[in-house]
Amino acid sequence: MSFQDILDILQAGVVCGSRNLTLDMSMVICSDLMSDVLAFSKRGSLLLTGLTNPQSVRTAEMSELAAVCYVRGKLPQAETIQLARSSNIPLLGTGFSMYEAAGRLFQGGLASGYRSG
Repeated sequence: MSFQDILDILQAGVVCGSRNLTLDMSMVICSDLMSDVLAFSKRGSLLLTGLTNPQSVRTAEMSELAAVCYVRGKLPQAETIQLARSSNIPLLGTGFSMYEAAGRLFQGGLASGYRSG
């Protein structure tokens, strides 16, 4: 799924990383527990989370995720945005709940970025 398709489906805005609009993603992982993301995510996934502190970007970087999308209308802290810029990780924001955002992406054809144990 293209970055632009994800933006359209989630009615999302780009917080930073707009030059990465050519990215393609095929998986999504949803979690506010960054330990779960570290343990179970697949490389190249989109992370849906409500955790807006720098830890979300550090986790995305360590897990080699493609982008982070903040749900429930939350916006990241300035420190988080700065870290994402320096790490070249796109940040998005949507007003949808995590549940609805995940459902919309699933309906659109995005697979789970969860890998078992």
